[in-house]
Amino acid sequence: MSRLVQKFGGTSVGSPQLIRQVAERIARTCAARHEVAVVVSAMGDSTDRLIDLARQVVQRPMPRELDALLATGEQVSTSLLAMALNALGVEAKSFSGWQLPIQTSAVHGRARIEAVATTGLRSAMAQGIVPVVAGFQGVDTAGNVTTIGRGGSDTSAVALAVALEASECQILTDVDGVFTTDPRLVPGARLIPKLSFEEMLELAGQGSRVLHARSVEFATKYNMPIRVASTHGFGDGTLISREEANMEAPLVSGIAFNRDEAQLTVTGLPIARDIVHRVLQPFAAAHIEIDMIALTQARNATTEISFTVDREHYAVALELVRAAVSGVPGAAVEGDARVAKIAVVGVGMRSHAGVAAKMFETLSNIDVPVRLISTSEIKIAALVPEKTLELAVKELHAAFGLDGLKEVSGTR
Repeated sequence: MSRLVQKFGGTSVGSPQLIRQVAERIARTCAARHEVAVVVSAMGDSTDRLIDLARQVVQRPMPRELDALLATGEQVSTSLLAMALNALGVEAKSFSGWQLPIQTSAVHGRARIEAVATTGLRSAMAQGIVPVVAGFQGVDTAGNVTTIGRGGSDTSAVALAVALEASECQILTDVDGVFTTDPRLVPGARLIPKLSFEEMLELAGQGSRVLHARSVEFATKYNMPIRVASTHGFGDGTLISREEANMEAPLVSGIAFNRDEAQLTVTGLPIARDIVHRVLQPFAAAHIEIDMIALTQARNATTEISFTVDREHYAVALELVRAAVSGVPGAAVEGDARVAKIAVVGVGMRSHAGVAAKMFETLSNIDVPVRLISTSEIKIAALVPEKTLELAVKELHAAFGLDGLKEVSGTR
């Protein structure tokens, strides 16, 4: 018997009928003599509806109270799924994040998981009870309900799998696995049967919506294999695990992209050692992550800083950077929320030259201007105008030979 943690996202539990189908899936897993713990998200778009409800009451809800409100979404889906399982003869019990508890930091809306108590879960599982745990939520040391932010249910599932010493964490969703790019944009995209943690972390960080980067970071740290598969299908999906050194890696495994980017540029800054800190420090205090960044010195002895943030933080970011340079003579701030990021990812890039040249040649041939660049050992990312994104993804997917891929040989 193996121990599995299965996570079902909001689309998988979006209606009573879908919840019953998920219960049937879990029942089949139990019948195959697996020990199962389940993590679920809120039903469908209920989290968005709760946010909208809060903003109808007050434009800027208090973070503590917003977290308390949003956590109710998962309570609904856990209770309903536990009911559906019991109706099938599979004994189940729902658990909220604070009942376990899942201990988190005290940053509302973006809390980080610090510990997962499993005494109650292990006791339930020893009695043959399937625990159905609310994802996305936890509790801080003061007893306040917290939410984990984007990708929170994936992160909850991986953390629970680590704490329970599961053999695998299964993320079951509305896609068959991880593809070479979004198949809705490129019909020729293909399923990738195996990926390394490092590749998945880069794909997630560059915009792939299948998994959130925080969950992959957690899995990487604790070597917890993740399997992404379809809730309603029967395929093996994509297994994400440690890289196998004896396998020949593909040059490029996938093309990731992110439309939710905004660019800010500050010109006319003095050349000073602390200037970057002065501009960016307010973002750390506001818990706003900065992604791509470039620093240049102009011929007129001034400094220019250009960087990107998530588009939802664009208005606040403009206010912060304008305030940071308000006392600097000649400094000017420009912003653009109509940009997107595109990246090519693959561990084979470590041992092959020419990926950057092919990428930028392809973009040049279709007249796509590149505004910012960031790289790692296995990734090259470019910031481009949003209106050019779809064409760029299709052309790069073809240029790196991913369109006609029958299977991704040599992956981990």
